[in-house]
Amino acid sequence: MTLVRASTLRIAWRSLWRNKRRTALALAAIGLSTALVLTYNGVLRAYGDWMVATITGPMLGDVQVHAPGWRKDRGLDRTLPTASATLATLRRDPEVAAASGRIYAPILVALGDEGFAAFVIGVDPDVEAHPMGLLASAPVHPSGRGVLVGKKLADVMGVRVGDQLALVGQGVDGSFANDLYIVTALIETPVDMVNRQAVVMELGEAQRLFMMSDEVHEIMIRARDSDHGAMLAQRLTAEPRFAGTEVLHWRALAPDLVNLVELVDVAWVFVLVLVFVAAAAGIANTMLISTFERTRELGMLLALGVRPLRIVGMVVVEALALGVVGVALGFALGGGIVAIFHRIGFDLAQLTGGGPSAISFAGMNWTLRLFPSLAMIDLVRTFVAVVVTALVASAWPAIRAARLQPVTALRA
Repeated sequence: MTLVRASTLRIAWRSLWRNKRRTALALAAIGLSTALVLTYNGVLRAYGDWMVATITGPMLGDVQVHAPGWRKDRGLDRTLPTASATLATLRRDPEVAAASGRIYAPILVALGDEGFAAFVIGVDPDVEAHPMGLLASAPVHPSGRGVLVGKKLADVMGVRVGDQLALVGQGVDGSFANDLYIVTALIETPVDMVNRQAVVMELGEAQRLFMMSDEVHEIMIRARDSDHGAMLAQRLTAEPRFAGTEVLHWRALAPDLVNLVELVDVAWVFVLVLVFVAAAAGIANTMLISTFERTRELGMLLALGVRPLRIVGMVVVEALALGVVGVALGFALGGGIVAIFHRIGFDLAQLTGGGPSAISFAGMNWTLRLFPSLAMIDLVRTFVAVVVTALVASAWPAIRAARLQPVTALRA
């Protein structure tokens, strides 16, 4: 009677370790697959976070304001007037972390006799020096007649720091815009277009060159809480000072990149299948063999009056214990791997024998050096996956054990 009255958990735990080698192999399969999933999730999360930071940092901000139609044709005359007053008001908004105006204008730039098509970006250096801003990696900021040139454009033109460039374009009033500028630095940003075609100058100088009094083409806004950026865009749209303008959240500005981010967010599902396969194979195999080996013991329990439901509970609890211990080992291993590479970084270029540290795709420079990280949701999803798999994998062995006939089982 003592055996019958013993807790289901105690019986299941003791039964689990009857064959230590088999249990160890099952735990290894579950633990290694869990560690692989966490490592993979860590890399995906690093890439996803980097993508969003790159899109909303130097590229788009959280919210942008434009004149109607400017995004369609980039017309030089489609400007936002009274930019200084608008920016001052935005910077006093408690939900706005930073706001800056930008000017974009096509030009011809020449070092000697040959001209190259490029465009000027007029920026506020104080705002763009933000850690994820357009000038975050710039060694110096543009000021006066000093400009920054995208590194790839500089390589094509043969431009070096200290060279004098001639810029030729058209003013917003149709006048001839031209002047000479000194290259003070070459820059390389996460935005490929800037690296290939941009000459970056201080906003006030760009306004002078293109005859813009107090006008900008774009106002870029960073929210204090990026998760509330869409609500900020919606609120600003309803305000009278933005009547007749286009106020958009970054997800509306770059739908293709949003799809790419969402694809990265769901990519974990594919590797999560590994947990199901490894855990199901390990647990089902272990439990099936265990119930076959314990046929006489289970028959004796049934003969002593133990209900079939409790037999099912014993097998299910044993499977859950196997899964939980396995996933705990996987958490320790995978979490340790992610923690190490979060500190030192993980260079994907080394896996291919060296090469460039970034690749260009979808208008962005994709870094190959990542710093993996995990969120609580990654652990929860993996844990739930293993628990569900344990329940599913234990169903057949549990039902078989519960349907044993005591007389037949005792003769086995």
